[in-house]
Amino acid sequence: MGWGDPCRRPTTRPPRAPESGPCNQFSGSLHPKMRETFMNRTSAARFTGAVLLAAGVATSFSVPANADAAATATASLPEAAAVPAELVQAAQRDLGLNAQQAQERLTRDANAVDVENAVRGVAGDSFGGAWIDQGTGKLTVGLTDASKASAARAAGADVTFVKHSQKSLNGTKAVLDTLSAPLSVTGWRVDETSNTVVVEVNKNTRDAAADAFVATAKGISPAVVVAEVTESPTPLYDIRGGDAYYIGSGRCSVGFSVSGGFVTAGHCGRVGQATTGFNRVAQGTFAGSSFPGNDYAWVRTNANWTPRPWVYRSGTNVTVTGATSAAVGAAICRSGSTTGWRCGTVQAKNQTVNYAQGSVSGLTRTNACAEPGDSGGSWVAGSGYSQAQGMTSGGSGNCSSGGTTYFQPVGEALSAYGLTLTTG
Repeated sequence: MGWGDPCRRPTTRPPRAPESGPCNQFSGSLHPKMRETFMNRTSAARFTGAVLLAAGVATSFSVPANADAAATATASLPEAAAVPAELVQAAQRDLGLNAQQAQERLTRDANAVDVENAVRGVAGDSFGGAWIDQGTGKLTVGLTDASKASAARAAGADVTFVKHSQKSLNGTKAVLDTLSAPLSVTGWRVDETSNTVVVEVNKNTRDAAADAFVATAKGISPAVVVAEVTESPTPLYDIRGGDAYYIGSGRCSVGFSVSGGFVTAGHCGRVGQATTGFNRVAQGTFAGSSFPGNDYAWVRTNANWTPRPWVYRSGTNVTVTGATSAAVGAAICRSGSTTGWRCGTVQAKNQTVNYAQGSVSGLTRTNACAEPGDSGGSWVAGSGYSQAQGMTSGGSGNCSSGGTTYFQPVGEALSAYGLTLTTG
């Protein structure tokens, strides 16, 4: 049978990552980003038998048009065991501390929150900000009223006297937030340690418009200062299995995140072709591609895209922890940018499929459905669907009447290009 309606609007994507995950993480951490609803799909011709599942991709393979600082310890610290082990490990890795230093640092940082809240209560409008001194490890607070110093010290903070209250600094920033800034002005912020509002300007692109903005900002308050930077910030995005990416006007789906990018189907693009992400932002370039014979590829992404160990599943993310192959007869599910999350059973392994563009061997056969645009998408199985299986290649039928879909085992792609699967 041919594929179903190739003009069906793809599934709306959920927030970039669940707050409970490592995302945003970037595992469950960074701010959530909403997915777009994928639209404007290229019309695709129907094929009989097994066909490839990319939407609107044209490649040199003649793929059909529908191929879519350590601190000193103090006796007042709570027991180190109260600090979660994963936080201690992260602090060791990223701050260059040993285990004891990391535990002490994290405990002290947590205590600083209580000290700051206590000082805010006694300082009132004279509160001028708070920060942890990297030399002493103690919380320092700024005060505009010297009469509040004794109470602040009694709460456990070191004290310094400042000119501007935090309320005043925040007010100045709020006014700046109402202004339209030129691109060479990269941002502004309250800097508590210097008791100023810092306006950052890219010195490499600074122009008359930036100078005018700076002049206006300084006119708002004497607390405004300028800091020159050498780079402008850009948005950062997550790479997630099942999400769409584009090759020109064609669309395919991300398979799995790997070191430096992601793996997908080979028929989606040839080496050197550029890709854009689900949001049509420049994403990367095909660094390797094999089709026919095989049907795998990998895309090397730019610094704006971060590989995450996730596969999209109906509004949530599944975390990939390994790549143990499921047995024939096992339940298996796939994620794609056209039809979302679909499940079935593994029917056979090491099948050769004869596409019009040439045969592909070593594929796994399933009775899960798929449609154009799902090509390259993720297949997962095992407990919690945590085991990566492969990337959608092609098939027959559709998700209205059912069908047969084949996938390229992920291990072959990882081995061929020396890649490491991103796991959680």
